[in-house]
Amino acid sequence: MKIVTSREFNQDVSQAKRAARIEPVFVTDRGRPTHVLMSVETYRRLIGQTETIVDLLAMPGLPAVDLDASRQADTWDRRSQP
Repeated sequence: MKIVTSREFNQDVSQAKRAARIEPVFVTDRGRPTHVLMSVETYRRLIGQTETIVDLLAMPGLPAVDLDASRQADTWDRRSQP
């Protein structure tokens, strides 16, 4: 567990973000912990969330759509024009 003061955090946010990839970073204000910075992966494990953005975008459970079958035969196709 890494501890940084509010001043250190404000002076180098990038360093705190790099450290949070490895372990949670506690930010203190006047010696008392006020915030915790952690990676989103760590947060998801903590709350038990297993879905990723890719899983959510895939929208499981929806029926597959055959795009070729849904194309109407009488639609205009620029490739068939002279």
